[in-house]
Amino acid sequence: MTDATDARPVLHRSPFADLTPAQLYAVLRLRSEIFVVEQEGVYQDLDDHDADAAMIHLWHEAGGQIVSVARMFETTDDAGRPVGRIGRIGTSKAARGQGLARELVQAAIDHFAPKPVILAAQSYLEAYYASFGFVVDGERFDEHGIAHTPMRRD
Repeated sequence: MTDATDARPVLHRSPFADLTPAQLYAVLRLRSEIFVVEQEGVYQDLDDHDADAAMIHLWHEAGGQIVSVARMFETTDDAGRPVGRIGRIGTSKAARGQGLARELVQAAIDHFAPKPVILAAQSYLEAYYASFGFVVDGERFDEHGIAHTPMRRD
C-alpha cells in the first residue's frame, strides 16, 4: 500500500483571490516555517503583495499537504519594461531533494514566457538559478539578515 504523500505532488496556479481559506493558510504556514522559523528571518511575511500575486504551489492531493510554493507577479523592471517576478520560493524541509522547487521554478518561467523573469535569489542559490538561465543583474543586498542577489532571465 502506498502512502498518499508518496505520490508526486500536483502543480496548481491560483490567483490570490481564488485560494480557499485552507489553501491560503497552508501557503502562509509553509512560508512561515521556511523563512521565519527555519531561516530565523524576523520580518513581516504578510507584506500586502500577496493580493496582487498568483500563487504557484505543489500539493499532495490525497493528504491535502502543500510541499512547495512560490508567488508570481506581472510587474516592470527598472527600465519600465514588463517582466515576471518570482518570489517567496520554498519547499518544505521534508520534501527537499525531490526536484520540486525545480519543477515549480520552471513552471513559473513557462507561465511568464516569453517575458523576461526577475527574482531576488538568496545569494547562496545563485548557481541554482543560473541553471535556469538566470544571470546576476545588480549588486547583492541584505534582506532580513540574508544576502540576496538580483537575477534576471531574458
